[in-house]
Amino acid sequence: MAGMSYVIRSIRADEWPAVRELRLAALQDPVAHLAFLETYDDSVTKPDSFWRERAAKGAEGATGVQQIIAEDADGRWMGTLTVLVEEAGSTDWAGFPVERRQGHVVGVYVRPEARGTGLTKELFEAGLEWAWGRDAERVRLIVHEDNGRAQGLYRKVGFVPSGAVVPLAPDSGESELEFVLERR
Repeated sequence: MAGMSYVIRSIRADEWPAVRELRLAALQDPVAHLAFLETYDDSVTKPDSFWRERAAKGAEGATGVQQIIAEDADGRWMGTLTVLVEEAGSTDWAGFPVERRQGHVVGVYVRPEARGTGLTKELFEAGLEWAWGRDAERVRLIVHEDNGRAQGLYRKVGFVPSGAVVPLAPDSGESELEFVLERR
């Protein structure tokens, strides 16, 4: 896998079956419970209409959300991330105020056989370029406090902890940490 070249691009709305397949693969990863807010069991039963809408919302040309994928020479999707634009003055998914226009990276996943190849860095470069092109002042992501592998990766691509902590379910005692990358 090392040295493989990938096509890094935004998804197209009609590619919803591939969006579904890659998401379900991600939700079966051993650390999925730390990385994603939904479960495989919940997602596998969702109707095709859900996946069609999800793909259309993040497809090329969409303004508020962009899902970016890495496609290998055989056309297989090997990784993905999604960038949301959060507007200043709005409230984020956790109920916190958004103070300035920013990108929010979610849904980061690279298949195990493509990890360690630099692919995630390529996905982040494309996602950041998209966010900067929409006048984001910074890009952020939220990572589980126990997901050391992901935290290491995010630091490698330039993100640093902001100090903000997002509590998960009230009774869980678990938290997520905000990492940010300021626009240079």
